[in-house]
Amino acid sequence: MTTSSELLDLSPVMPVVVLDEAEAAPDVARALLAGGIRTIELTLRTPAALAAIEKVATQVPDIVVGAGTVTTPEQAAQAVDAGAAFLVTPGTTDALLDAVTGTGLPFLPGAATVSEAMRLAERGIDTLKFFPAEASGGSAALKAFAGPLPHLTFCPTGGISVTNAPEYLALSSVGCVGGSWLTPKEAVVARDFATIETLAKEAATLGG
Repeated sequence: MTTSSELLDLSPVMPVVVLDEAEAAPDVARALLAGGIRTIELTLRTPAALAAIEKVATQVPDIVVGAGTVTTPEQAAQAVDAGAAFLVTPGTTDALLDAVTGTGLPFLPGAATVSEAMRLAERGIDTLKFFPAEASGGSAALKAFAGPLPHLTFCPTGGISVTNAPEYLALSSVGCVGGSWLTPKEAVVARDFATIETLAKEAATLGG
């Protein structure tokens, strides 16, 4: 099983994908994979999300599929049942942290402040999601985090684009970034998987 830290090594960009139709999920995953992206975070923001995770897990086994926007213990359990290989939370409560830890899957718990990051570190967690990244101070904030917390590694997500991603990836504390720009809604709706593959190829070269 991939560890949380190894998740960040799969690709410089972790696609954060919102799908309204589960049927599109396998083709989206294949397009990302063809572009050199080896992981996909399907967010639990739509009714189609769990079915989408299941389709990717069974039909595109070469990509590592995870569930994002996990906000309740129930969602963590449902994501596991759907076949998710990892979990991502936007923030962290005690109940949610206990639940995701209990699944046995690698996970990226969300933190936006030094105190939140320290609290997770107290629980033995050294690989975190920094969210919402741009709204929480951006790459400058993460650079400041590294002073007192040099042992932590982050996947910043939220407001990140192909333009500012290199600023984050240049930081030693950043393993990868999360971004939604790889799978534009209009491209998914139009089944324009060639565009997604092109964006994935571009993203795969970032931070190199």
